[in-house]
Amino acid sequence: MQISVLDLAPVPEGSDIPQALRNTVDLAQMAEGLGYHRYWMAEHHNMPGIASAATAVLIGHVAAHTKTIRVGAGGIMLPNHAPLTVAEQFGTLAALHGDRIDLGLGRAPGGDQAVWQALRRIGSDDFPTDVAELLGYLGPARAGNHVRALPGEGTEVPLWILGSSLYGAQVAAHFGLPYAFASHFAPDALEQAIELYRSRFQPSAQLDRPHFMLAVNVFAADSDAEGAYLRTSMQQAFARMRTGQRGKLPRPVEDIDATIGAGVRQSVDHMLRISAVGAAATVRGQLQDFVDRYAPDEMILTSQVHDHAARRRSLTLAAEVAQDLKVPEPA
Repeated sequence: MQISVLDLAPVPEGSDIPQALRNTVDLAQMAEGLGYHRYWMAEHHNMPGIASAATAVLIGHVAAHTKTIRVGAGGIMLPNHAPLTVAEQFGTLAALHGDRIDLGLGRAPGGDQAVWQALRRIGSDDFPTDVAELLGYLGPARAGNHVRALPGEGTEVPLWILGSSLYGAQVAAHFGLPYAFASHFAPDALEQAIELYRSRFQPSAQLDRPHFMLAVNVFAADSDAEGAYLRTSMQQAFARMRTGQRGKLPRPVEDIDATIGAGVRQSVDHMLRISAVGAAATVRGQLQDFVDRYAPDEMILTSQVHDHAARRRSLTLAAEVAQDLKVPEPA
């Protein structure tokens, strides 16, 4: 089973965006050396704690500083963009970096209504039509095409559908595309989405059988207590988002209940329950439980840790224990 990395280019408290982007390159190079399969970044806007808003630009930068790992979007929020523009951007990336580029597509805006207004995309939300248009631009040249993506045409950049609901599962199944579920922060519909995607999947030119990716938070450390301590940064960040207090990734705290309240913490933990937290043996067991329960074809790990050295350590330990996971044979 392939293991990949999702990096939101976090901007920790006490740091800044330039350092966050340097950290992303460093982490991608480390992930490549550890044998991770993909390195994905996600589009978010107007968020002080996330530096990956210009996702295609950052993908190009990371791809230029790595050699073999696949680099891509997890994802591009398609309603924010004209499909032609996305095709040209990722066609250019493919022309520069060959068959190493992935294009994951999401339907959420990656921001609020004010962001949509600023992006000049108000009222544009026909996701399946936009996906079909994008597939056409990236596919082979066709006679009679009056608008062509150049670069883009003929690159066949692999498309993924991302989602946290049954809608994305239906779109991915309809188009015969791989499907990544946002289980790392919105797992409530996870089991239903997997079943729907696999049962309704229609083979396509890109994919002959379903391919499902599970997203997992990882806070791996030298002890269970340290892993729980590292996780408090993300718990605080989600607690703040609930009240509209977005900011940089908080420093970890010793007593999370005293910081955000036990009730809020329980609600946040429910959202973040697809997480592996603790020492290597603990994380191995938790990842194995996810494999046994959901039978993913691939897992993508995200480690929203305040300290960059601790984040490197978290993903290093995760890569090591992932080698020991027992994966069932495909049905």
